[in-house]
Amino acid sequence: MGVAVWRVIFASLSLATAFSAAQAAPSPSAPQEERAQPDEAIRLARELVAKMTIEEKLPQLLNTAPAIPRLEIPAYNWWTESLHGALGPIPTTNFPEPVGLAATFDAPLVGQVAGVISMEVRAFHTLARQTGRLGRIGTGLDTWSPNINIFRDPRWGRGQETYGEDPFLTAEIGKAFIRGMQGPDPDRPHVIATPKHFAVHSGPEATRHHDNFYVSPYDLEDTYLPAFRAAIVEARAGSIMCAYNRVDGQPACASDLLLKDHLRGAWGFKGYVVSDCDAVRDIDENHKYAPDAAAGVAIALRSGVDNECNTNTLSDTAGLEHRYREALARGLLTESQIDESLVLLFAARYRTGDLPGVAGAPPAVPVGAIGAAKHRQLALHAAEKSMVLLKNAGILPLAPGARVAVIGPLGDATRVLRGNYSSTLTGPPVSIVDGLRAALGDANVTLVPFGASVTDGDRVPTSALRAPDGQPGVLVRYYNPATPVPTKFAPGTRDKLLQTVQYAAAPVVTRIEPDVGDRQLDLAQVADVHRRVFSGFLVPPATGTYRIGLTGPGGTLRFADRMIADRRKAKYNDLPSLTTFQLAAGKRYPFTIEGGGSDLVWKRISSTPDADLKRAAAGADTLVAVVGLTSDMEAEETSFKIEGFSGGDKTSLDLPRDQLAMLEQARATGKPVILVAMNGSPINLQWGKDHAAAVLEAWYPGEAGGTAAANILTGRTNPSGRLPLTFYRSVDDLPPFDDYSMKGRTYRYFTGAPVYSFGHGLSYTSFSYGPVEVRSARGGAQNGITVTTNLTNTGARAGDEVAQLYLAFPQRPGMPRVALRGFQRVSLKPGETKKLNFELSSRDISSVTPDGVRWVSPGNYRVTVGSGQPGTAVAGKSATFTVEKPQELPK
Repeated sequence: MGVAVWRVIFASLSLATAFSAAQAAPSPSAPQEERAQPDEAIRLARELVAKMTIEEKLPQLLNTAPAIPRLEIPAYNWWTESLHGALGPIPTTNFPEPVGLAATFDAPLVGQVAGVISMEVRAFHTLARQTGRLGRIGTGLDTWSPNINIFRDPRWGRGQETYGEDPFLTAEIGKAFIRGMQGPDPDRPHVIATPKHFAVHSGPEATRHHDNFYVSPYDLEDTYLPAFRAAIVEARAGSIMCAYNRVDGQPACASDLLLKDHLRGAWGFKGYVVSDCDAVRDIDENHKYAPDAAAGVAIALRSGVDNECNTNTLSDTAGLEHRYREALARGLLTESQIDESLVLLFAARYRTGDLPGVAGAPPAVPVGAIGAAKHRQLALHAAEKSMVLLKNAGILPLAPGARVAVIGPLGDATRVLRGNYSSTLTGPPVSIVDGLRAALGDANVTLVPFGASVTDGDRVPTSALRAPDGQPGVLVRYYNPATPVPTKFAPGTRDKLLQTVQYAAAPVVTRIEPDVGDRQLDLAQVADVHRRVFSGFLVPPATGTYRIGLTGPGGTLRFADRMIADRRKAKYNDLPSLTTFQLAAGKRYPFTIEGGGSDLVWKRISSTPDADLKRAAAGADTLVAVVGLTSDMEAEETSFKIEGFSGGDKTSLDLPRDQLAMLEQARATGKPVILVAMNGSPINLQWGKDHAAAVLEAWYPGEAGGTAAANILTGRTNPSGRLPLTFYRSVDDLPPFDDYSMKGRTYRYFTGAPVYSFGHGLSYTSFSYGPVEVRSARGGAQNGITVTTNLTNTGARAGDEVAQLYLAFPQRPGMPRVALRGFQRVSLKPGETKKLNFELSSRDISSVTPDGVRWVSPGNYRVTVGSGQPGTAVAGKSATFTVEKPQELPK
């Protein structure tokens, strides 16, 4: 037989085996009373589901759940993103990318950040109710955040979304985010958090819909599951998202190991499971684990998936419920099994207050809460704490009146600040050069335009836009369909039919908007399916060479009477389409953009960058080189391949070639170079370590990134971030990307010499640690320990220290060298001393056996508390303790 035939037979056998196992074991689709005691929300949900017809039930299993007018149930969309800021039609608060939040080593701060994001998400739900736009993406009272996958390999394009490479740090920051998002009562969450992607998921992006990763029981328990366990058991997240890939042969969204044994079984999860978008389709289409689509949805639901995200349901169910109907007809599902998933979903809507009836449900948040001044102040505070000073040869902080030339493609960039999964309407963003101008004065800061770069493409601001009548901004016309558009389609026909929609000749809404952006959600008159046309003039502030174009999917751009961009077949995360023009200051250049989801972008560049750099260096004391990547280059499943990047992942850790050449030219001027790196993942900073006078890791720092960086460079803020990742020199130092063994990866198992170590970070002051004391819990150290020490600021200025506690275990082959087991951010005045107290539970001091059993092993341990990892020449002290009695711990 051919390979394809064997795959179908194997898939059928796998499905039958899985069904048999589901019947033999406690099933997630068993009556709710077997999983949890019924509560008020469950009771109301059961009563509601009992009133629904099967035709009303099936579409509710998808991410776009239509309204049920007969039962007064409004539409609901489970697709809400708020990874580090809410997304919607009003400018929201944009915080640092999650990897930057992790670099704060400040769980309470991350909880505050999540609380603000939660408030703004609820405010968008209020807006959608006011405008009748419930059911659109971004209006739900749940969020598909945080991403708590382990950033095991620096090549992964989505690693920027995570809290780094360490399971303990990821768990602690993840718990803080979930608690901040959900609020003080997880039974009445403000917004339901959805930790993702469960599990063993961290690239490669290009093959994520097909990959099958075999992982040892040791690595599964030691690395890939601890943060998810903490999110569910300790933080009580109300939802979880299963991943695309297979784990040990089974799709993650049909995994007995993950969804039954761990999630519903050992961890006692009582919430709902949502699939990553199209992961249920992958079960049959790509993994060939089921013979057809009906069997695919059946195995997913019977395994424990309650809500399917399908990218064909962006605005309607598109007939996708037919797969569930067929599964019912063939006996692969029962209506009672569907009911149990719906009960979990509707109970969630009752708990958040989306549906009325539950006492104590959170109140509505007014729309005016979005982008509040105190929220933006918190964004600045978080950005300052996230940045990591990696090197300082005495040049920082900059002296008052220092003359600075800002060089590099990211010196005046703003798109780079906000990272991925962020609103284009955030703002106002502050670039590095503008932050330095505010701190040092315009006369002391010179911008040196860079040549054309792959990083180009910033939003054109309102200040450079004029509507046809001369007002600031752009004219936007919204056109509704001339005849009603069907809400359901035959499978596979939706996109083609929507292309044939005829629109009314007259716009339903015409208004001036600040810029090119997606603001239609606040318009009650505009239909879900509509045509949108932006028109106006671009007015450059200075004469020069500009790259102008479009980003995002679905739009076309005519500029200066030329069609210069057609994005109708582009993916949402493809690189911008840019064309070079010579523009004159103050001249009006007409443009028209038709289509949704697009953004007008530009970048002023230099045609003689080398000469410009030499000229600026002659009049400067210091060169600030702002280099790095963008979240359009390292990204989620892209379709492009350029030097250093493929499919969203990196193929090299080096900076782009033109940036390295610029750094060498800057060095040749003889002026000191301060390197500011903006990136979401480890890059090779060996050049900076060898040649720069200082190196500041700024990440994708959010809307206030330029102000935060300038405050640190000028000494207004004492740097205090720490690396949540190991910065390697080359991918050649690492195992293959698609090898999920942890051997040779991250600070716990890497045996080479990194450029900069996990936990590293400098300050403008100094700290010292007193002797470390260890006290065992009653009954012995296997029940936990208390670690104490004194921390003193021995420098001349106030600052924050991140005290890190590392544990070295009784050694056996395969054990980590050391592992982070505690951290505290402490603020100290000059000369001030504070006592630090770390309480470590038996789980904190546990390790994992080769067969995946977590236990507290007998033997001698070493605990170190200091400014970084032991053995990296940082301040710190150590002590030893002994465990006499072993203790096995639950999964």
